[in-house]
Amino acid sequence: MSNPRPRDEILRRIGAALADRPDPGPVPRGYRRAGTPTGPGDLVERFAGTVAEYKATVRRVPPAELPAAIAAAIGERGARHLAVPPGLPDGWLAEAGTGIQAHGDVPPLSVRALDQLDGVITGCAVAIAATGTIVLDAGPGQGRRALTLLPDYHLCVVAADQIVATVPDALARLDPRRPQTWISGPSATSDIELNRVEGVHGPRTLHVIVAG
Repeated sequence: MSNPRPRDEILRRIGAALADRPDPGPVPRGYRRAGTPTGPGDLVERFAGTVAEYKATVRRVPPAELPAAIAAAIGERGARHLAVPPGLPDGWLAEAGTGIQAHGDVPPLSVRALDQLDGVITGCAVAIAATGTIVLDAGPGQGRRALTLLPDYHLCVVAADQIVATVPDALARLDPRRPQTWISGPSATSDIELNRVEGVHGPRTLHVIVAG
C-alpha cells in the first residue's frame, strides 16, 4: 500500500490532535463595514486617489463619454491589438477606430498570442476605495485570469456604483466560488535592496477609467 500524501497525513494528524476538543462553533464574521459615509462621490474620489498612488493612470468620465475615453486611452498607449473577453459591452469600443483589432477570447487565445498583443480591456466585479483594489471574478466583460496577467497593458473600466468602501464590503458582493483576481496597481515587486521592478506578475501598465 502506498504512503498517504503529505497533505492527507497532515490533516489526519490535526484531526487526531483536536479529536477531544469541544466544537468551537461558528467563527464570528462580524467584520466592520464602512458602507458609504457621505455619498458615492466620496468613494469614487478616494478610490481614484488610491489607485493613482500605485502609479496607475486614472480618469473619471460621465457614462456617455466612456467610448470616447476608451478610444483616447488606447490612442495614448498606441495599442492596436487588444484582447477582448466574452461579454464586453459592444459600445465600449465603438469609437476606437478601424485601426484597432479586437481579439476575442473564444476560443481561448494561446499564451503566445496573448503575450504578443498590445493589451487587454476589461470591466470588473467590484472596486475598493480604501485599498485602490480592483477585483475581477471572470464574469461577463472580465474573462479568464490569463487575459489580465499576460498582456503588458490593462485598460479596466470601473462603474462608479461598483466602488465600495472597504474589503469586507467587497467580499459581501463577491461569490467565493468564482475565481478572483485582486489588482492593486500595476504588477510590481522589489528585491532585497528595494529596487522596484514592474511587470513581473502581470501588466506593467494599468489604466483605469471610472464611469459615473
